[in-house]
Amino acid sequence: MDKKSVVNESEQIQLAMQLIKLGARLQLLESQTTLSRERLIKLYKELKGISPPKGMLPFSTDWFLTWQPNIHSSIFLNIYRFLLKHAEVKGIVAIMKAYHLYLQQVEAEASDEHVLSLTRAWTLVRFVESKMLKMQPCTCCGGEFVVNAYDLNKDYYCNLCHVPSRAGKTKKAKELQYAAEMIA
Repeated sequence: MDKKSVVNESEQIQLAMQLIKLGARLQLLESQTTLSRERLIKLYKELKGISPPKGMLPFSTDWFLTWQPNIHSSIFLNIYRFLLKHAEVKGIVAIMKAYHLYLQQVEAEASDEHVLSLTRAWTLVRFVESKMLKMQPCTCCGGEFVVNAYDLNKDYYCNLCHVPSRAGKTKKAKELQYAAEMIA
């Protein structure tokens, strides 16, 4: 093995470790590194203490268009686009940097439950690059939001300017409301 491939393997391991710490799924790791599946599974187990989750990656654009995921996806994608344009980064490095900034903006830690996972962020970028999703300015506020590229979006109103009637009616919100009522 020559020195160049050793350095490359070392860089690949570092990249895989960073991705795992951010919550990447095995399929994302396989597509972004040159490490073998067995090596990635072993590395995942070493870092997380458990086997990587099984199952398919998200393959539908619909998730990114629902109320709360759309807001978070739009925040991430705006950060990502800014980095591509102004920070001279690209590829998985740009996605990782944008994801770190997204977590800072939504005040979440990489280990917390949050709306947009790294794997979903990576999938979002792939959907935008394949022109299945795009950014569209809101007619009311002017902010740019993720929309279906094939929908009619001439007079688009974002989910912040036109809040759906069921927005925020999650199980967690009900539990918090119940706890607040019990304290009062």
